[in-house]
Amino acid sequence: MKRLLSILLVTIGLFGLTSLAFGAGIFVGQSDFFGPAVVRAQDQPPEFDVFWEVWALAKAHFIDRTVMNDPKRLAYGAINGFIEALGDEGHTRFVTPEEVARQKENISGSFFGIGAQVGMQDGMPVIVAPFDGSPAEAAGVKAGDIIIEVDGQDVTGLTLTETVDRIRGEKGTTVVLTLYRPDSNESKEISIVRDEIKIPAASWGMIPGTKVALIRLSQFNGNLDDNLRQIVTETKAAGATAYILDVRNNPGGLLEQAIKVSSEFLKSGNVLLQEDANGKRESYPVEKGGVATDIPVVVLVNRGSASSSEIFAGAIQDQNRGKVVGETTFGTGTVLRPFDLSDGSTLLLGTSQWLTPNGRLIRKHGIEPDVTVELPIGTNLIAPGGLKDMTRADVLNSEDKQLLKALELLGELPENNLSR
Repeated sequence: MKRLLSILLVTIGLFGLTSLAFGAGIFVGQSDFFGPAVVRAQDQPPEFDVFWEVWALAKAHFIDRTVMNDPKRLAYGAINGFIEALGDEGHTRFVTPEEVARQKENISGSFFGIGAQVGMQDGMPVIVAPFDGSPAEAAGVKAGDIIIEVDGQDVTGLTLTETVDRIRGEKGTTVVLTLYRPDSNESKEISIVRDEIKIPAASWGMIPGTKVALIRLSQFNGNLDDNLRQIVTETKAAGATAYILDVRNNPGGLLEQAIKVSSEFLKSGNVLLQEDANGKRESYPVEKGGVATDIPVVVLVNRGSASSSEIFAGAIQDQNRGKVVGETTFGTGTVLRPFDLSDGSTLLLGTSQWLTPNGRLIRKHGIEPDVTVELPIGTNLIAPGGLKDMTRADVLNSEDKQLLKALELLGELPENNLSR
């Protein structure tokens, strides 16, 4: 009788856990008293039975009873494993109640950090891009750096959220990142003092000896389009007849701003397509009234260009509005929808994906440039703020071959100047 009662209690416990994980429509599957009990949701694939077999065996026999007595830890671990298997690295993710509370604090303005976009690539935390003027950029963090340790603790097996939480902290405190740089096959420790992150959305400068304006779009935040419209007015007054639009190391931002900014350079057509899980597509058309629809443009991209910057580059490319120069972009392309869960946690689930106007998938593919110009990590890129102290000779002798190729395509640089 006691054994029967014990089995019933285990079955009831499994029933409750399944209800938490899969929702309504639960029933007890076939089992016997000598093997693991199996509980299956009505729409659950039979392959999931193995999970419950493992659960029952671990509950009965695993040596560390402390772990087995922490069902929340086990449930969250299983959820994160499931999300990892979805393959939407760095986007779809599970957020614990504690992490939800911290995100709300960040929204309220109490967030400080190093100023870098962090993503996941091949299961490893990677720097997508440091923000312009950020502590991370000043310390020498580069796009493509893989984060191995934070303050001496290995983070390679952690979720993206867990890694980011370890990097964040109070203003004025120091965090030490151990980074692996694939291009040079070297590891290095970098100490960074956390600070409040204030990044200008856009900046510009005239390239000396030319009529080309370099416009740097740092991130697609809420005021980028307003900044850009003002910049277009200023550059035209300065005599600019062509633009180099630099979205290298731009981690993206708001979809609304991607549409508005792209529309400043396009006359008609679509900026992007959005496709849901059923294959249904919705088009986002160009907004009329762009302020720079006729001026020649070249767009600069690299592996640190992500999200909204990829939408922008893809729209310019598909509409044959200008050439895209540089390296294949990061490959961000899912729309996250938040689902609040019963225990206060949240599932941020990629429910749609972005495509270029011609239907090219951005997720995991990125935007391939029209003209590929690869640069080693660590190359000094020319920024608008540095142009005021440069001569034309300084530009021609710079390491920034991507910008030089853009000048060539705009007719501002003889081809033989590149064969050095």
